[in-house]
Amino acid sequence: MSTPTVAERLAEEVTALRTASIPPDVLGRANALLLDFLGVTLAGVPEESSRVLRRGLERLGLRGDGTVLGTTARLPPPQAALANGAAAHAIEMDDTHLGGSIHLGASVFPAGLATAELTGASGEALLRAAIAGYEVAARLAMAVGPAAHYARGFHPTGTCGAFGAAVTAALLMDLDAAAVARALGIAGSQAAGSMEFLADGAWTKRLHPGWAASAGMHAAALAGAGFRAPASIVEGRFGLLHAYSAAPDRGLLDDPAGGFELMRTGIKPHACCRYMQAPIDAALALRAAHAIEPGDVERVEVGIVSAGFPIVYQPEDHKRRPRSVVDEQFSLPFGIAVALARGAASPAEFVPEAADDPLVTRLMDRVIALHDDTLDRQYPRVWPAWVRIVLRDGRRVEEHVTHALGDPERFPDAPALGAKFRGLARRTLAEPQVERLAAAVAALPRAASVRDVVASTVPA
Repeated sequence: MSTPTVAERLAEEVTALRTASIPPDVLGRANALLLDFLGVTLAGVPEESSRVLRRGLERLGLRGDGTVLGTTARLPPPQAALANGAAAHAIEMDDTHLGGSIHLGASVFPAGLATAELTGASGEALLRAAIAGYEVAARLAMAVGPAAHYARGFHPTGTCGAFGAAVTAALLMDLDAAAVARALGIAGSQAAGSMEFLADGAWTKRLHPGWAASAGMHAAALAGAGFRAPASIVEGRFGLLHAYSAAPDRGLLDDPAGGFELMRTGIKPHACCRYMQAPIDAALALRAAHAIEPGDVERVEVGIVSAGFPIVYQPEDHKRRPRSVVDEQFSLPFGIAVALARGAASPAEFVPEAADDPLVTRLMDRVIALHDDTLDRQYPRVWPAWVRIVLRDGRRVEEHVTHALGDPERFPDAPALGAKFRGLARRTLAEPQVERLAAAVAALPRAASVRDVVASTVPA
């Protein structure tokens, strides 16, 4: 008997999750991440990129029964997943798995909800399928190596997210292990997502998780119909590991840490790139602890992991003068400056006019990022940072952050998670509907279908 390929082994593992004993805290965390996904998606629905994407899909004459969250529109399920995933990524507050540097929920949950709506799957089935999708996408992202993957110009959320979405959709379509392996093989030919959006603040990054969700649904459907796919899509000569990374680590596919990768996924309190979260935490802590007036800041030195430099700090001139909201979301100087100037880094601060604020502009010019080997040694499992502020009177104050707010080690409790959800969902839904949706999510693990959840997202 031949040795199973990586895709075949992963398929056997995840199909077992349909009936395996899963700890209640893991199922509970999956439900919490779903609530967070719904909040960030509803907040992203009115963003210009989301509206333009929906208009673009209308031009294709698409008609279907898939719910486009936060709207009254309906599309075929794969395109509904595309629109929902893009909206989930629009405000840069969706969840992040640190080891893989990947946003998992924004691709897994759109595929899961659209497929569950299509098949009539139960709430628990959705959560189990999502746990499986998180697991596969996270392990693949770790195996390609975030820094090496970025160096080749790829965004893990788009590439590895397609595999996670395929697994989620395949389980909800009740495919057997052989078909799930085929779905992974098909997803590998749809794994895409270029980091070139950084050049001019384009919207294409927001497209990545939605496209991955749609690709995953197509992969599962084709696999279920018997479409042939390469079994060696992960480890083969032209497979994911070799084509998408110069430094792959196949051993990370075996989950050496044990447990579920979903439990090593955190959420964001700030509306920007994950590489900026810990530095902003530190800046806000210093501002509060020392009553720092923004005008008194002479210099801000920031230690971040080296993998973050090309994403949030280079080229320096570009990062100090963001020209769009996307530029702001990926500018460490802007994130630190707006946090010090306004005491927050919420979606209300990441707006075009903020970059024109003279105080924010002055502070951006005073932010300097520094390499620190002690930080790099902990990456990617931990993304630590430190901030040192030099004031005009000569004082120096410093704050170190090992785990940013929202990391698994500092995961928000139910009231804090609910507060984030409600604050974001109110950007699209009226208060009674926000509460109806929160109640529907709370009841989902025992629900016969996802009907109440998706219906509660449609504006009255």
